[in-house]
Amino acid sequence: MITTAGTKTGKIRKSPIMRIEKDGKYLAVASNGGGRANPGWVSNIRAHPVVELQDGPVKKPCVARELDGEERREWWEYGVAVWPTYLEWQRKTDRRIPLLLLEPLD
Repeated sequence: MITTAGTKTGKIRKSPIMRIEKDGKYLAVASNGGGRANPGWVSNIRAHPVVELQDGPVKKPCVARELDGEERREWWEYGVAVWPTYLEWQRKTDRRIPLLLLEPLD
């Protein structure tokens, strides 16, 4: 679960995401089930990249950044290995599915 601040309202927004974790970092895949538009939490994170991540009972502040290039390719492959349905959803849409990496603030 990620908690963000709404882009327009500033209100708290909670969004479930698939658990894709590696080395303490989490991948947020903005697939929206292959829909034509990004899920709302993408614009929230772009505007306010410090979020709260809840993994089970543990909550931690994280900073999010959008991935590109080789790093994006590596995380996409990892995400697809964990949740293969992302490939199907990418085929359903013309948009490039955004990948956001959530890194704990220490």
